[in-house]
Order: sequence, then C-alpha cells, then structure tokens
Amino acid sequence: MGKKSRVKTQKSGTGAAAAVSPKEMMNLISELLQKCSSTAAPPGKEWEEYVQIRTLVEKIRKKQKGMSVVFEGSREDFFSELMAWAAECGASCDGFEISNFADEGYGLKATRDIKAEELYLWIPRKMLMTVESAKNSVLGPLYSQDRILQAMGNVTLALHLLCERVNPSSPWLPYIKTLPGDYDTPLYFEEEEVRHLLATQAIPDVLSQYKNTARQYAYFYKVIHTHPNASKLPLKDAFTFDDYRWAVSSVMTRQNQIPTADGSRVTLALIPLWDMCNHTNGLITTGYNLEDDRCECVALKDYKEGEQIYIFYGTRSNAEFVIHNGFFFEDNAHDRVKIKLGVSKSERLYAMKAEVLARAGIPVSSIFALHCSEPPISAQLLAFLRVFCMTEEELRDYLVGDHAINKIFTLGNTEFPVSWENEIKLWTFLETRAALLLKTYKTTSEEDRSMLEKPDLTLHSRIAIKLRLAEKEILERTASSGRTKRLHFQKQLDEGAPLPLYEESDIALLENADAKLPIILRKLEEEDERVEEEMSLAEINPEPDGLDSSKTPVLNGECKGLNGTQEDSPGNDAVPEDIGERVKKTPAHQDDLSSKRTEDELKEAGE
Repeated sequence: MGKKSRVKTQKSGTGAAAAVSPKEMMNLISELLQKCSSTAAPPGKEWEEYVQIRTLVEKIRKKQKGMSVVFEGSREDFFSELMAWAAECGASCDGFEISNFADEGYGLKATRDIKAEELYLWIPRKMLMTVESAKNSVLGPLYSQDRILQAMGNVTLALHLLCERVNPSSPWLPYIKTLPGDYDTPLYFEEEEVRHLLATQAIPDVLSQYKNTARQYAYFYKVIHTHPNASKLPLKDAFTFDDYRWAVSSVMTRQNQIPTADGSRVTLALIPLWDMCNHTNGLITTGYNLEDDRCECVALKDYKEGEQIYIFYGTRSNAEFVIHNGFFFEDNAHDRVKIKLGVSKSERLYAMKAEVLARAGIPVSSIFALHCSEPPISAQLLAFLRVFCMTEEELRDYLVGDHAINKIFTLGNTEFPVSWENEIKLWTFLETRAALLLKTYKTTSEEDRSMLEKPDLTLHSRIAIKLRLAEKEILERTASSGRTKRLHFQKQLDEGAPLPLYEESDIALLENADAKLPIILRKLEEEDERVEEEMSLAEINPEPDGLDSSKTPVLNGECKGLNGTQEDSPGNDAVPEDIGERVKKTPAHQDDLSSKRTEDELKEAGE
C-alpha cells in the first residue's frame, strides 16, 4: 500500500542540528547502545524499558533535526521516471499503470483486460537491489569486515538503500525516489498509539522491534564514524535515526528472496515496480525465471481495464501485517491468535502422553494457533488436546496392542473421538482457556468498537485497535465453539450414543482427505513452528544473510511486503502450471526482516 510522501525539501546539516557537537552526539549514541544492549527487561518491565529507550531516541532525533537527506517533491512526481527506467531495463510496462486507490494508496491499475494466470509483469535482475549489489557497491569494504552485515542481508539492504539514496549517480534513484517518505509500521507509532497494543499478542514483538532497531542504529552510527572501511561511505554526514528507521521500514515492507544468478542459493532483494502491488486473499502467483533471469508475476484473476491488480502476500496473520507491514487487512482469511500449550513434566502421565505425542510427530510443548475460521483449531491442535486430556487407560490404548500405531492416525480426525468424555474435556479446556485470555485485555470488544467510531482517531491508533478487536473476536468465537462442542458431546454421552469405531480400512479415507491426514505424516503448521522466531529487522540471524530457502514463493506489496509463510495453502507451491510449463521457474521467496542471534551475540557485536 502506498501513500503520498511527506518529504518536501532537501537539506543537510542545517538548523538546530548544527549546534550539536560530534562528541555530544557520540555520547548520546553510546548511551543508547548501552541501554539497548543490556540484559532483557524482567517480566512486567518491558513497557518501562521501551519508554526509556524511546525517550533517549527522541532526544537524539531532536538534535538531528534537519540532517536527513530527502527528495524534493512527492512520490507521484517520479512515477513517470520509474516507468521510463523500467522500460529501458527491459521490464514489462504494458497493461498497467501506477494509480492512487484512496485508502489503499498507490497500486497497479490495469490499462487493458488481463486474463487470470496471464504473465503480465516481469522485472529483470539489473533493476533489483540485492545483497550482491550491495557487496559490489561502496558498502563492499565494510561488508567484508562487519559480521553483522554478513549475517543479516536485511540490514545490508537497509544500508545499501541509504548509500544509494545520497548517490546522485545511483542507477536505482528512479526507484528510490518513488518510495514513501515514511511508513505506518509500529516504528512510526507515537507512544500513546503503541499503548493501544498493550495486552495484544503483537506487543512483545513491537517492543522488541523498536529496541533492536535503536540498538542497530547506535551500533552502525559508531561503525560509520570510527571504522576505517566505512570512511568512504556517504553516510558520515547524514545518518540519522529517522534515516535508519526509514530504510528499515522500506526493506521490511518490501524484501523478497530470489535465487542468485547461478541459482545455487537465495538472496534478499528489493524489486522495483513489482512492489507497488497491493494485497488480497488468493494464491501465490510469483516466481523467478532463471532462464531469462527475471522475476515474473501472473494475474491472480481476470482483471478488467481500470481495475486494481492485486497479489497475495501469503498466509500472514493481522498481527504480522501490522508489525512488519504497517496495515490491518479487514478480510484476512488467515488471521489467527497464538496459544502456547504444553504437558507439564510434573504430571503423573507425562511419559505416556509424551510418547503418544512423539509417535504423532507433535512436541510436548508448542505454539499453536486459534483461527478465525470454523473450526478454530487445526488437526494438529485437536490431536494435541486429545492426548493432553487422555486418561491412563486411553493412553494405553494408543501405546500398546496390535492396532496402537494405526490409531495414532486418527488423533487429528474429527470423525474418530477418543471417547465422549475426552471430547468434553478438551472442548471445556479450550473454552476456558479462551475465556481466560479474553480477560487479559483492558478493554472489551464493545469498548473497542465504540473507540473505532471516533472520527478523530489517528490512523495508527485505528490500526492498533482493529488488531486488538480482531484478536478478541477470534477468542470469542473459540470460546463459543468450545461451548457448542462441549454441549454436543455431553448430549452424545447422556444419550449413550455409540462411539464411532476406527477400522484399518479407514486408512485410505484418512490419507485422501487433507483435513484427515495422519498426523504423523503432517508437519505442524508453519505458524505454530515459527511464531516464536518471527521478530523484527533488528534481531540477528546466525545464518548467512538470514535467509531460509524453505519458505514459499511470495511477492510483497506497497507497505505490505513481509509475506509468504509456509502454511497449508494450495497456492504456496509455485506459479500456475501453464507458466511453469513455458519457462523454467525458481520461486521468489520472502524473508522476514528478522534474525535469530541471541541477545548476547548482538551485545557483543555492539560493543
């Protein structure tokens, strides 16, 4: 999603900032680095730490006022230049144009009828800003020495973007000039706007995102001003917190994974023009054609002339959209709420339950998801809850006997309850758990709806409250579903209804229906496996460039780009078959502006 740039002038090092001595600024930067590199705040003190860091950042921002390099004019002034550059580079420019779509901001509009699965958009590698192009740029000498840059392709891209922005001869200027002047990611929220997210599941990542971004900024400020290999970087006189926040958000909302030129691995890239597309529900329609060395996108559906062309960013929750992309998607078919469950090691039946779960391929403790759809739980969560609520006798039936192994296949199948009592227990547990989670919010759903009716509500506050309300609605539906299921199975028990019996002949049925696949043959849903790992740009990844080649092919959009989670979506495998048959495809991938190094490693790097 795009919006008009608020940037109006171009200036450097003037005004109030001119009075700030380098020593004074370096002292503030050192204080910020020390504050952000300290041990994690104790439970319950995270908000207090955030306020302290934010206060220090605001002091730095005030002293840096007027020091950022920006472009004169608004984004739309440069769209024609972008299209001309794209045409010169061999990109497709026929069939669409950049247009303003009110609340959705800028996007692509069809200038002719486009058929579903028609290849309408391709961008050659020469247009892309990648980790490889950064290594071959003025940033190269520092990259060769700095292990943070070597470990984090996303940070490399952010600094690459900043260096090229101040380079008057940069080949990417036609693209950079069309990027928004600011964003709606939580990095841009005012403190009171962030408060609306308190008690939501997004708040830990929002606070971490801010802390880690501030820490990285302080670290690279010192590197740029002291490292010998940074002496030729054009950022020494203009590297403000606002600059870095802008670069972080630009990359965080737009980055994608693509294959390197030789196809041996994947790398991070910013894809000009392509990233103007806005998001809607659907399937992944993006891939990388190694033969022609270009990103390609086919139409998600039929588009008439004058209609907006959409793409599907992936099966992300609204919390992920808000944190990483700065928007709330009203019609999100993949919205969900996280729920952490585990079997206590102190429980008498722990060993038996752990063994049954192990045979089903499910960990004894994991992050699951409550979905906005019905039923609200996946086959994996159903299987876990059934084992969680089993009696000793029921556990024994799944551990010993001729048919014990085969019975494991039924754990995630709604048609084969363990017992009526077991079903009553698990749905009672789920109903109670959802109700308890609802009590952690400081406002009710009704109060949130009333707040959203206020005309003077800021955009960021509206986004935060919508997310908070969406979480509650999922929990309310889960509690209601649990209550309905509990009453249903209680009725079955009271009426002495016969329990559906599992037979070996049912294996074929289980293997042919997606919702009834044997749990042991299914991976846990991706959001359940990765939800604790997803964080912000500013966290460090031990893997080179922070890439994960197992992720699904994705394409981001205007302010909505961190997509592409590998979940059970039929569109997450490749581009449509007709395109796959005509050209050799390598999926374009999306990587979170995130990383997974420990706090201690980043602290060490910062020091």
